[in-house]
Amino acid sequence: MSTHISETARIGKNTALGKNVVILEGVTIGSDCLIGHNVVIHAGTRIGEGVRIDDNSVIGKEPLRSPRSIFADKKDYEPAIIGDGCLIGAHVTIYCGAKLGRNNLIADLATVREDVEVGEYNIIGRNVTIENFCKIGSRNKLETNSYITAYSELGDYCFVAPCVATSNDNYMGRDPERFKHFKGVTIKDGGRIGVNATILPGKVIGRNGSVAAGSVVSRDVEEETVVLGNPARVFKKIAEKQKYENNLDKKKG
Repeated sequence: MSTHISETARIGKNTALGKNVVILEGVTIGSDCLIGHNVVIHAGTRIGEGVRIDDNSVIGKEPLRSPRSIFADKKDYEPAIIGDGCLIGAHVTIYCGAKLGRNNLIADLATVREDVEVGEYNIIGRNVTIENFCKIGSRNKLETNSYITAYSELGDYCFVAPCVATSNDNYMGRDPERFKHFKGVTIKDGGRIGVNATILPGKVIGRNGSVAAGSVVSRDVEEETVVLGNPARVFKKIAEKQKYENNLDKKKG
């Protein structure tokens, strides 16, 4: 196998390519980027300046569609867009139609599906999955093995601990009625979810709302409130010093 770079691809100054890289038609890559070994960048993908993509990652992949998929077949996707300064780990898959703002860290083995928008300065941890039709704000932390289901929305400064699971189908794959009610979760600015918590379809975590570790959220969480248990119930109000507004780095924002 040898490196393949399409004649229609455009690569900026001081960008280094590893071995066995495949860059397909119409790709643009900015200056001062580092592309690792065995990376595949699909047609039309746009990559900003100062981006690092580690070994064996795939950018701009088209989705597979089963005949049983709930999602309508979409033949023409927008290209993947990777903003300036992003760091993308090894064995990451970012689908076509995904749009990443600047200075995001996408750790090893993570997956960002099609039709996902990601703001800036997020940390998306190892083996995190963000399913399609999600919108992720800025300065969030999604930690190892967390799962963000399709049709979800996160604001800014949210924290999702390791192994958090979210869901969007109250009918668990049965009953045609389910097609009318698909809805992911919503986490408002500063919302936090503890390790191994489960958030049921359509639930809203209010601004600065907090979910304790191992809880099962079956109803909305009010702002500035801590919930605990299975099913999760109100435990207390969060302390003033726990509000995200009181924990901002004045230099970094």
